Amino acid sequence: MGKISKYVTYRGGMGQLAWLLHRLTGIGVFVFLLAHIIDTAMIGWGPAYYNEAMALYRHPVFRVGEAVLAGAVLYHALNGVRIIIMDFRPETMSAQKKLFYAVVAAFIVIFVPAAIYMLAWIVK
Repeated sequence: MGKISKYVTYRGGMGQLAWLLHRLTGIGVFVFLLAHIIDTAMIGWGPAYYNEAMALYRHPVFRVGEAVLAGAVLYHALNGVRIIIMDFRPETMSAQKKLFYAVVAAFIVIFVPAAIYMLAWIVK
């Protein structure tokens, strides 16, 4: 069988960080979609149950979670474009670190103003 370190493939670096964040944001978006399907289906039990579920989403924790969800969707989309570029243009693989930095820069430029707008209610 040999040493376990022979089978561990983690090498670190930007590529693995991008991969990990892509997977985590994908799971987060998937969990949100499941919750959304469930809360929408609650209308079948009557308006009272549905209204209770919708009232829950007005809670501050959920409102902050909404901003986190927006960030997850944005990162997942931007990194997905990076992956598509590398898939269709294999010569860009040598610049994958620069592409990841471009994703991070675009994420910051888009998400920070959006998060400030979404979370402005906290300081009011």
